[in-house]
Amino acid sequence: MAMGVVTHFSRVLVFDLNTYVGSNINALQEFEVPKSNIATLLRKQPRTLMVRPDQLGEVLEEVKEMGFHPSKTKFVVAVQVIRGFSKSTWKRKIEVFKRWDWSEEEIQLAFLKLPWSMVLSEDKIMATMDFFINKMGKESSLIARRPVLLLFSLEKRIIPRYSVVQVLLSKGLISKDFSLPAVFEPFYTNS
Repeated sequence: MAMGVVTHFSRVLVFDLNTYVGSNINALQEFEVPKSNIATLLRKQPRTLMVRPDQLGEVLEEVKEMGFHPSKTKFVVAVQVIRGFSKSTWKRKIEVFKRWDWSEEEIQLAFLKLPWSMVLSEDKIMATMDFFINKMGKESSLIARRPVLLLFSLEKRIIPRYSVVQVLLSKGLISKDFSLPAVFEPFYTNS
C-alpha cells in the first residue's frame, strides 16, 4: 500500500505523517469509518488526509450533516470530493445546477446519490443537461433524481442510444414517455 500512496501523491514524503495522516486516520476512526474505507482513501486519494486535523474534522462533520453515513463508502467519497474543492469552486458547481432549475434539495439529493457528480466539469454538466432537457425534452428534476446520467459520455453513449430511441419512436415500437434510465443506465431495474 505504501507504494500506491507514493504513486498517487509523492508529496507524502515531505509531510509529517504523525501530525497529518496519523491524526486524520484517528479522526476517521472516531467517526466509525471502516478501516477498509480508510485504507482505500489512503491508497487512492492520500492528499485528502494531508491537511490539518481541524480542517479534516470540519469536512467530516459537514459530510455527516449532509446525510452520509460514516460506515458507507460514499462517506469517504464525499469527503474526497469536498476536500478537492475550494469553497468558491463548490459554489460555482452549485450555481451550474441551479441554472437548470435544481433546488438546493435536488442538488443535495444528487450529491447524496452520487458524490462524483460534483466533480464533473461545468462544461460537461451544461452539455449533458442541455441535451437531456433541450434536445430530448426531459425534465431537469429527472436528472437530479438519476445523477448517474451525467457521468455518461454524450458522444459514446447518450447520443448513439438516443438515435436508436428516435428510430424506435418513429416506428411506433416504444412510447414517447420511455424510461430514460432504462435506455441509458446499465443494469437498470425499476425499483
